[in-house]
Amino acid sequence: MDPLGLDHSKRESASVEPCRGAGQASKVSLEDQGAGSNQADTETTLGIYDDPLPIAHEFYQPGDLVIGEMVSQVIYFSNIQSFREQPSQILIDEPISVPKNYQHILALAFAVKEINENPKVLSNISLGFRVLNSYYTARMTYKATLNLLSTQHRFVPNFKCHKWNNLIALIGGCISEISANMATLSATHKIPQLTYGSFLAIQDANKLFPFLYQMVPNEAKQHIGIVQLLQHFRWTWIVLCAVDDDKGDQFLQTILPLLFEHGICYDFIVRLEKWNYLDEMIRLALQHWESYAIVFETKANVFVVYGEPPSFQVLRVLSFIVPVMGWPPLGKVWVATSHWDFDSVSIQKDWEIQMFHGTLSFTVHSSQPLGSQKFIQTIRPFWHKEDVFIQDVWEQAFTCSLKASNGQEVEAEQKEPCTLEEKLENLPGVLYEKHMTGHSYNVYKAVYAVAHALNSIYKSSSKHSRLARGERFAFLNVQPWQVHPFLKSLVFNISAGDMVHFDEHGELVEGFDVTNWITFPNGSLTRLKVGRLEPQVPAGKELTINDEQIVWHPCFNQALPLSVCNDNCNPGFSRKKKEGEKFCCYDCAPCPDGMISSQKDIDACVNCPEDQYPNMDQTQCVPRIVSFLSYKENLGIILVVLAISLSLITTLVLGIFLKHKDTPIVKANNRTLTYILLVSLLLCFLCSLLFIGRPGRVICLLRQMAFGLVFSLAISTVLAKTVTVVVAFMATKPGSSIRKWVGKGLTNSIVFFCCFIQAAICALWLSTSPPFPDKDTHSVIGEIILECNEGSASMFYSVLGYMGSLATASFIVAFFSRKLPDSFNEAKFITFSMLVFCSVWLSFVPTYLSTKGKYMVAVEIFSILASSAGLLGCIFSPKCYIIVLRPELNSREQMPGGIVIGEIVSQVLLLSNMLSFMEQPAQITIDEPISVPKNYQHVLALAFAVKEINENPNILSNISLGFRILNSYYTARMTYKATLSLLSTEHRFVPNFKCDNQNNLIAFVGGCISEVSANMAIISAIHKTPQLTYGSFLPLKGVKKSFPFLYQMVPNEAHQYTGIVRLLQHFKWTWIGLWAVEDDRGDRFLKTMVPILSPNGICYAYIVRIPKWNYVDEMIDFALQHLGTYAMVFEDNPTVFIVYGEPPSFQVHHYLRSIIFNNSAAENVHFDENGELVAGFDITNWVMFPNGSVVRVKIGRLEPRALPGKEFTIHDDQIVWHPHFNQRLTGRLR
Repeated sequence: MDPLGLDHSKRESASVEPCRGAGQASKVSLEDQGAGSNQADTETTLGIYDDPLPIAHEFYQPGDLVIGEMVSQVIYFSNIQSFREQPSQILIDEPISVPKNYQHILALAFAVKEINENPKVLSNISLGFRVLNSYYTARMTYKATLNLLSTQHRFVPNFKCHKWNNLIALIGGCISEISANMATLSATHKIPQLTYGSFLAIQDANKLFPFLYQMVPNEAKQHIGIVQLLQHFRWTWIVLCAVDDDKGDQFLQTILPLLFEHGICYDFIVRLEKWNYLDEMIRLALQHWESYAIVFETKANVFVVYGEPPSFQVLRVLSFIVPVMGWPPLGKVWVATSHWDFDSVSIQKDWEIQMFHGTLSFTVHSSQPLGSQKFIQTIRPFWHKEDVFIQDVWEQAFTCSLKASNGQEVEAEQKEPCTLEEKLENLPGVLYEKHMTGHSYNVYKAVYAVAHALNSIYKSSSKHSRLARGERFAFLNVQPWQVHPFLKSLVFNISAGDMVHFDEHGELVEGFDVTNWITFPNGSLTRLKVGRLEPQVPAGKELTINDEQIVWHPCFNQALPLSVCNDNCNPGFSRKKKEGEKFCCYDCAPCPDGMISSQKDIDACVNCPEDQYPNMDQTQCVPRIVSFLSYKENLGIILVVLAISLSLITTLVLGIFLKHKDTPIVKANNRTLTYILLVSLLLCFLCSLLFIGRPGRVICLLRQMAFGLVFSLAISTVLAKTVTVVVAFMATKPGSSIRKWVGKGLTNSIVFFCCFIQAAICALWLSTSPPFPDKDTHSVIGEIILECNEGSASMFYSVLGYMGSLATASFIVAFFSRKLPDSFNEAKFITFSMLVFCSVWLSFVPTYLSTKGKYMVAVEIFSILASSAGLLGCIFSPKCYIIVLRPELNSREQMPGGIVIGEIVSQVLLLSNMLSFMEQPAQITIDEPISVPKNYQHVLALAFAVKEINENPNILSNISLGFRILNSYYTARMTYKATLSLLSTEHRFVPNFKCDNQNNLIAFVGGCISEVSANMAIISAIHKTPQLTYGSFLPLKGVKKSFPFLYQMVPNEAHQYTGIVRLLQHFKWTWIGLWAVEDDRGDRFLKTMVPILSPNGICYAYIVRIPKWNYVDEMIDFALQHLGTYAMVFEDNPTVFIVYGEPPSFQVHHYLRSIIFNNSAAENVHFDENGELVAGFDITNWVMFPNGSVVRVKIGRLEPRALPGKEFTIHDDQIVWHPHFNQRLTGRLR
């Protein structure tokens, strides 16, 4: 049995007599086929062509040609389809009408009415229609489509059994699924189908469904419009809502890449349930209400919705349950595709729709055909007897009963009778809209498209047919497939002024309106056209929109809603992606220096053109100004005046030196070098002028080269002057090979060699990467700096580095030679000048690197002028002072010494100590001094040595050596006083102050005894003045640490102790007497000597302590008091007595430590690490004569540094003994 109630076994019999054509259909019964059958006695009245399950909702108007339409105007509450009983026996619940969709039927009826009344279209031919309902289900859509292909009230697909069922085209459906289901059958039967709703966007649709025509443009064009709309309002953070089916999946697969490509992100995706029955809708909404709750938590203010009217009901249910669930009002902007509509059933007319106030959607373009409003106003419940839809629409929309209005009995709980005066235009917008909607307008245009295609066929047949009477008959036999080629090439304008034609894919060439939905609390709504999407215009200009006309949701206070993940980045900032989040969520980072962003939410800042720079806010570029150090600006004028002034001063100094070229101060330290130095300084001042003015190619080549060469010449000249002084001192050693370098040859070589190296560096620089004029647009904001590009930074700093090395060498040499003898103290002046020079250029490097623009050039000019002025002022100002203001000092005779050696002697002593602390020292009467004539030789030795040095041209040439000698009086206090006097200006006792330029004390010489030497050493150590003792010194532990500037011209006396023992052993003297001074030195002698006598077989008979004295009266008193003590020496005791006792500046320090030379007597002179003279002792035989003369006879030698056992040598036969021994060796042995 067929599911629709047909018996296939009987269909085979029925086919014996098929329909022959219009008007020849026969009623066939089972009786006609059943002769001899088991059921022969039973006659069945149901024919094979009758519909066992007719479509309840139908609207039919007969005509010569019929257009079929599929609407979705009625739905059922639930799906109670059962396969256990016949479909005809199933009790279907009460249908639920969607009043708004009734407009689709009225649009068809109005269009047919207009065409039938229009004599210019299908004249003499009536157009009819047949409308069936799809119930939003696939099976009912198929059934309704097959019904349209069958004779009315008979379900016989593929057969044409009634002359008035001349179906020529199909219109429908309103949603893609219904359209696709219809298209499957229309393609099979080759019947043109015009969809007034959306269609599945599948590949090769025109091949699968070649008879399909879409009155709605391809929805893919809406996707571009959605993206452009979001971009237009800068909505980058949205929520996507899509129906949960294949169309929703296809939408997401298409839209997501577009969003990503255009910088738009989605927070999350909500899938809307697909449903067909009202009970499913309610059940799904209650089951998934928690899933929809997330929409209240998002920051996104824009929801992009894709679906069709059934799926939109989920959002209607959501708006209904919001107040029920206690959720806050949902104030969002809804952006929808062309499917969006408030298709409401009667029970929803009171539901809240304010949530959707301000919605923006892309809607199918619609116009209001002339007369349509008047037509709608004529609609009443019984306006057309074949309209089955009107009853459900009227009763449910107006909540009344048509049966009661006709006087039929109704149950008590039924509705009130309808007044029949109700008007559709008075219904709220959620139920019915007064103006023709886009889908209804598409129905209207579809009818006209079929009519114009038929009209074209009619005209074509009229041209080729000569029999007028047969024209109409031939036209009525036109087949649906014959309409297809005329629809493809159709182009016409309808009465509303819109053009209708299809492209090669069968899609209507049309755009979309951008509609703003305005809702009201009473359920009414208004569509406001605020823009247009024209897919046919050039890319990027498809969307036009009028922002000012848009009405937003009340929660936005009519301000443009923002829908971003975070606040927009203002101009001057760029977006910075947040890690772990979508690219629309970002931080705002200020534009880097030199870049701008002129708009909000720029992905990356951009650089300004080279001749422009960013403003303070980095929002726009402004023109730069050209900058360079000019002669016309104040800074340039100051530097030029300064350079010229210093050049004139240098020229003046050079003139002074040329005028006084024969004076000692000019001749000192090589007069030629002085001239070279002055000329080079003059060039240094002048070369600074090359750095001022607009840089040119030649100027850039000369700048650094001239600067490097003339400065190298100046510094090498200074280096040559300092090296000359040092070499002169080093050449003082007799036979020294350095002497050959003394003279002009050395200085000329130094100057030439140093300048040659700098010239080579400059030549290499010019040959590899020479300087060139350049523009700097990066260093200083707002300026184009015209500068000389150094070409090679390494070469530039090589030039500076070489100059720095020359300056450092000059400074070091000058510093260590600043206290060397120099009649005019030039070494000290050079030291200070080099200190100034190095300080300037050391500070130049960081200052130069940290300065930009023309000020960088000014820094270099200032450094050139400052360092050159430092050399000029420090070296030549003292000399100019003497030449110009103190000419009397500019002579060698007036210069007692460039340097002075001080000496402390003990040549005079006093008879008594009369110093008293009860009166002023000036009031004390000092007795007549007593001279020690022998010690006067110490004074003469110093005078003779200075005389020899001053007369020797190879030692301290052009430098005079002086001396100052003071007496110690053998007392500590006078030694201290004399030492401090040497440190003061002559005739002025001002220690630590140098008050005269002629008191240049360079070193001390003295004293002759250890106590005087020690007293001097205390002060010399404090003042860091070298001291050379020519007498003995205290053999203290760590003496070198205590007195680092002390040098002992007498070898360490500890070596004498060994010599004494060797002398006693040589003469086999084993019994002796010991005499030692009564002080610390005598105690130390005895502690050292006594322990080494006994191991060597020597004994002492007694020890005599000699008193320490300073004055003659003290000596006499002490001798008379201890006369008995000395009487023992006259006894017959030891004949050998061992006697121990004494008779009553910083740079040079380093040279003294390492000095080695031979004096005029050919004796080698140098000091060991303890500052002690490396020498031995002579063994002297003193020969006395009655006339008081004394002769010293050298009879041996003690060499402490000889091999052990060979330190002591003596010539016995040369010794002269005391007359008591009659010239024979004697001694007392025990």
